[in-house]
Amino acid sequence: MQQSSHVPQSQSLPSTTDSAAHPSSLQQTYAVIPRVRPHTPLLDSVHTPVDLKTFSQDELITLADELRLFLLYSAGQSGGHFGANLGVIELTIALHYLLDAPDDQIVWDVGHQAYAHKVLTGRRERLGSIRAKGGLTAFPERAESIYDTFGVGHSSTSISAGLGMSLALRYQGAKRTVACIIGDGAMTGGMAFEAMNDAVQQDADLLVILNDNDMSISCSIGGFSRHLAMLWESGYQVDISDTGEPIICKRPHMQAFDRRKRHKEMRDVPELEDNLFKAIGFTYFGPFDGHNIPELLRVLSLAKQISGPVLVHIYTTKGKGFAPAESDPVGYHAINKLPLANTNSKTQNKPVSTPPLKYSQVFGQFICDKAADDDKLLAITPAMEEGSGMTLFARQFPERFFDVAIAEQHAVTLAGGMATQGVKPIVAIYSTFLQRGYDQLIHDIALQNLDVMFAIDRAGLVGEDGATHAGVFDFAFLRCVPNMIIASPKDENECYQLLNTCYEYSGCSAVRYPRGSGIGATIEQPVQTYKIGKATTEMSLGDPSATTQLAILAFGTMVATAKQVAASLTDTHNDCQVTVVNMRWVKPLDTQLLDTLIEQGITHIATLEEHTIVGGAGSAVNEYLLNESSAFKQNRPRLCNIGVPDRFIAHGSHSEQLADCGLNVRGIVEQIERLLS
Repeated sequence: MQQSSHVPQSQSLPSTTDSAAHPSSLQQTYAVIPRVRPHTPLLDSVHTPVDLKTFSQDELITLADELRLFLLYSAGQSGGHFGANLGVIELTIALHYLLDAPDDQIVWDVGHQAYAHKVLTGRRERLGSIRAKGGLTAFPERAESIYDTFGVGHSSTSISAGLGMSLALRYQGAKRTVACIIGDGAMTGGMAFEAMNDAVQQDADLLVILNDNDMSISCSIGGFSRHLAMLWESGYQVDISDTGEPIICKRPHMQAFDRRKRHKEMRDVPELEDNLFKAIGFTYFGPFDGHNIPELLRVLSLAKQISGPVLVHIYTTKGKGFAPAESDPVGYHAINKLPLANTNSKTQNKPVSTPPLKYSQVFGQFICDKAADDDKLLAITPAMEEGSGMTLFARQFPERFFDVAIAEQHAVTLAGGMATQGVKPIVAIYSTFLQRGYDQLIHDIALQNLDVMFAIDRAGLVGEDGATHAGVFDFAFLRCVPNMIIASPKDENECYQLLNTCYEYSGCSAVRYPRGSGIGATIEQPVQTYKIGKATTEMSLGDPSATTQLAILAFGTMVATAKQVAASLTDTHNDCQVTVVNMRWVKPLDTQLLDTLIEQGITHIATLEEHTIVGGAGSAVNEYLLNESSAFKQNRPRLCNIGVPDRFIAHGSHSEQLADCGLNVRGIVEQIERLLS
């Protein structure tokens, strides 16, 4: 491929009295999140990106300070993703100054860093509604704005999507710039490299901006991270000439990142011209300071005019401009809204009760306990050490902990390879991200019936993160796979015991549990091993001789809700008995208990799950009853399935999402009332 085949023409840049007088170190750093809306006159004048075109460089730098302060204030009001947004403020301003969105296409990866983009594209005054029901989405979404070119939430998609846009525009004869922003963490996903390989094959006009902050959610790891570190530690950069040619020169002195400490063992630094991106076939420029607006404007104005695939490597600080986040980028990846000020001394002096464990903490406790007794246990996560509750395990058993970066497909097959050698791998993964490793789960694990356990976190609806992160499809895509067993615990104790049960099982297993805290159930010791495929009857309320006999077959944490529903129904229906069953297992089902209930006179059956109705646990019950159960065929009880309807559920609080789906107590009672009538 010919590099720099198109010589850039000079582009008018905003004037300044002295651009060298405005390095990034002169921009503001804040230490407190403001509770009062800050004064932001320049920012308030920006209603669309076109409004930036008249700004001088000095004004753009001031705008960055105002935008950073506004994002701090807004995040304090709404909560949400934090560090990544603060890190790309200057880049976002530069892109919207130089490009002509929405005609030019700006493609964000993951979307954790798109808040500044939302502010500059007409959504400033709505930013406080982000992640709330009816408010802005947590990530870019095409239905929300013409400036959101591609819906995201999962990582490593921007280059593929941007390449698709570029090729479609070329086919239609449209001259547009397509700029893809991807982080160093997202770049560890294999899909990004697949797209880069194809971009070179297609000789596509594509501008990729690598935002290198040595972080994804956790610290970036692996060979790719080391490669970026070596480019940084060389002390040189590939600059861009006024005619678009690469020039290797000494990099201006900028602040050192933590990677200097994390990669001290590196001594031999390869020539910049031998970097990975150039080897693939991209024209490479960088690394540049991603917080220096004049430098960004100069580099990007030239790079966007070069034909073919171009990668501009910038380095930024996650949490830039907010001192606590700069020192703790992991802890400030996302924040909760600020608590209301409380001047009531009586309230302040109340004893603090111990909160229930989060399910991720239950998992973390289990793997530490189990690893202490079983040296065959190995644990794998695709870049979710903190989120999956594995930090303590990683510290106690570092030689048995494997963070593979954002590479879900690799994580699953890695576990399969391990299992062939007589160890027991556990893959800790979010439900929504397991979707990305589905072929590997089928082909590399289940087909070979390998001894691998999946600990599936964030199952069900996940609240403010919305539809991109909802884990409401896993029952459906797991239960159709031969050799799989699937457990769904009702509370913290049952989660711990089912993790143990599936660990002790020889074969493919999955334990599926939700985001957030449990109900406060005490974890019982010694640890138990439950009978696989065995459900339990939780309670029966009402008159045993009643004409109407209802069984609520509840899966997972819906058991607690089912008990409330049973109490409500028996309060209003004198001639009704309600039996609540904790099904515990989605596969295999306790078919013996189902037949027994019907033979004992059950007249109505309702299945209840925080999962899509289509293909879910209720569907599994239907399949058995309609196809195999002679008791059902003889007695014909009425049947309904209650769960997440066949649509994507918009963001909001978890309780609001449940109400939206009819999965709160009131909604479930109404649906069962229709069944009973």
